[in-house]
Amino acid sequence: MATVSPRTERRRARPGSVERPVNGRLYRGTWLLVGLPLLVAAFSVARPTPLPRAFLPEFDGETTKELATDLATNNPDRFPGALGPVAWFKEQLASYGLPIHTERFSAVIPGHGRVHMQNLVAEAVGRSPRTIVVMAHRDNDGAGQGANDNASGTAMLVQLARAYGTPPGFSRGALHPNHTILFVSTDGGAFGALGAAEFAAHSPLRLDIAAVIDLDSVGGPGRIRLELNGDIPRAAAGTLVETAATRVAAQIGRRPAHDSILRQLVDLAFPFSLYEQAPFAKHGVGAVTLTTAPDNPPDPVGDVPGRLRVDKLNQVGRSAQDLLGSLDEGLEFAQGTSSYLYLGTRLIRGWAIELVLMACLLPFLAAAVDLFARCRRRRVPLAPAVRALRSRLGFWLWVAVLFEVFGLLGAWPSGAPRPVSPRSDAATNWPAGLLIILGLLAVAGWLITRERLLPRGPVRVEEELAGHTVALLALATLSLLVVATNPFALLFLLPSLHAWLWLPHVRRMGPAVRVGILLIGFAGPLLLLGELAGRYGLGWDAPWYLAELRTVGYIPVVVVPLFVIWLAGTSQLAALSVHRYAPYPDVAELPPRGPARRVLRRTYLGIRDRRRGHGAPEAVPDALEG
Repeated sequence: MATVSPRTERRRARPGSVERPVNGRLYRGTWLLVGLPLLVAAFSVARPTPLPRAFLPEFDGETTKELATDLATNNPDRFPGALGPVAWFKEQLASYGLPIHTERFSAVIPGHGRVHMQNLVAEAVGRSPRTIVVMAHRDNDGAGQGANDNASGTAMLVQLARAYGTPPGFSRGALHPNHTILFVSTDGGAFGALGAAEFAAHSPLRLDIAAVIDLDSVGGPGRIRLELNGDIPRAAAGTLVETAATRVAAQIGRRPAHDSILRQLVDLAFPFSLYEQAPFAKHGVGAVTLTTAPDNPPDPVGDVPGRLRVDKLNQVGRSAQDLLGSLDEGLEFAQGTSSYLYLGTRLIRGWAIELVLMACLLPFLAAAVDLFARCRRRRVPLAPAVRALRSRLGFWLWVAVLFEVFGLLGAWPSGAPRPVSPRSDAATNWPAGLLIILGLLAVAGWLITRERLLPRGPVRVEEELAGHTVALLALATLSLLVVATNPFALLFLLPSLHAWLWLPHVRRMGPAVRVGILLIGFAGPLLLLGELAGRYGLGWDAPWYLAELRTVGYIPVVVVPLFVIWLAGTSQLAALSVHRYAPYPDVAELPPRGPARRVLRRTYLGIRDRRRGHGAPEAVPDALEG
């Protein structure tokens, strides 16, 4: 009788069998449901209408450069809390009759402790109580002159404010606004927009704000850009964004640059920005930033006045002036925030993107639930796999709790819940010693956990299938929790779900195939780390920077248990992929003592033997015997 090779057996495996347990037909068919949300997204494309243009006096870029040069030269070290730039700003507007309010606050900057700062607010009172804010931070990190970042923005703020004041020798101001305009010089902008966050959350003038124009690094050689994303997955209303884009296009002959669709999706999934428009989103205030810098502001070392471009100052200044005039005429049509993808002249509504992402989740959920049902019909025991996942969940929870406790004890850098400056020492200096201690404690936890997870003999195919099923169900539960918190974050989870769903099918293939599919599932987290590493110049420091965002509280604590669930499911699937998985042993198979007590017993015996030399060991106290 002819023998059949294992390869032929694998090729003839019947769909629905233990060798091919995932229902591929159901999985492929469910993808058809994604077509409806895609169609809805296509019809949700909107074209916002810009506000009419308001023709205002010409903007003086040459004077703006002189002001920026004066500020950068006479006050090169403008670290938050410095008093020299405060006096400089007040002096520039002293003779224009604009009242200036001082709003003092303090915040903890990682690596520098608590710093006392102040925002300065020059007010041009209009007929309407609704206010428009024009903002620029005047500080830098002290490493250079900061001519472009952000002496240029502060100088432009002064020039715009002067147009609404009373010039020396005149009895009345040049421009009379319909709405009250606040010209805000913030502090702490170089360290996570501290002053803007303080103003948005606590300023007594914040209640009537309808729109914000932020000016940051406006005199550099780069293309004029719009920064839109906020601290939550929302941005300024489409009318405000399109009005700003149209005003810039009128000056330079083309539309301003903006982030690509992929980067906008990443920003919705992980809201993050170093610019000052970001803090206003969570308060429902639309804000845009005009800049000539990339996502990461200029390097302060080479940021000198000689590199400021008068033509760019003219272009951005006139754009900002026209935008301010347009808002003053039609502010009521450009208020609020919303979620969307900005395509230039068009935008796709955020709710439509959420529908598409949730629809992409359906094929995995359908296949995972069907896999669970098949295991139940075949009476495949799932309880040992659940207990194995529980042990892995406990280990990763132990690591997460250790990390949080270290933070409470002051081991990690602490600060205000704002983005940490990517160029600060806190962002690039890994606390190696403390991380080693954390790693050793994590290894100790793993040594206690692994003893009951090691294979003690051949693992049956049904047991491996149970391990896959339970891990996939944990990831399915995680996906629903992500939908409840931020549906856009599915962008980082979907590669894991759809790649790892097929791990049960390749369990008998070569290790390269199994590990390759496992690695594909890491595409989502790697996308986030890659964006942080590239866009903000963090490189290999991106993982620690992401962890530090949690230590300062910028990443909310709710993300920690979600990440723990993902790690637990990932580690179980990784063990299955390298054939190191074993179901949790039954009660009869457990050792007489638990792993923790055996580790304590061995430690006790070792210490006692070292004290007594090589004498014969005595009985261990009953407390350790258990």
